[in-house]
Amino acid sequence: MRLVRRVDSLENVTESKRRPKKWTKELREWLTAIVVAVVLSLLIQNYAFAQVQVFNISMQNTLVEGQRLFEDKLSYHLTVPKRGEIVIINSKEEHRNLVKRVIGLPGETIDFRDGSVYINDVKLDETYAKGQTFPNNFKTPYVVPEDHVFVLGDNREHSEDSRVFGAVSYSDIDGRVLFRVWPLNKFGSI
Repeated sequence: MRLVRRVDSLENVTESKRRPKKWTKELREWLTAIVVAVVLSLLIQNYAFAQVQVFNISMQNTLVEGQRLFEDKLSYHLTVPKRGEIVIINSKEEHRNLVKRVIGLPGETIDFRDGSVYINDVKLDETYAKGQTFPNNFKTPYVVPEDHVFVLGDNREHSEDSRVFGAVSYSDIDGRVLFRVWPLNKFGSI
């Protein structure tokens, strides 16, 4: 009987050496899950959705400095920007993202008269605009090139926009703003 027990205990020792310990297997599973979650979140942040912060006053009163926005990076791979949408632009010159509103579409003629914007000789109704819109040395009338949009900040008298850097190529648009996420009392669509 003693001999049988000794053989059984030797078999258990060698079998336990061959099988990984339960805690190492569980640790490996947790680490795999964490790595997969981090990689997926980075992919989503870089290629699908992102959170951006407003850093200047060019979009007041619609957006103010310090607010955080939820950006959709996927839509413009399937569609093109529409007038009135707020977009995030990759500014290579300023090495930061800019938040602006799409005003003019490809092929449209932009003009500024008496502090207002005219698209194809029709005055644009802009309830969101703060202040008057002047050309600021931008030569008008201006025809928006193909695959470009003309963007303006809502705070027209204090905005560096297409009047300064010209029309924006579709390829320079990072995404569109879906809604505001911060501060919480302003949470929701824009």
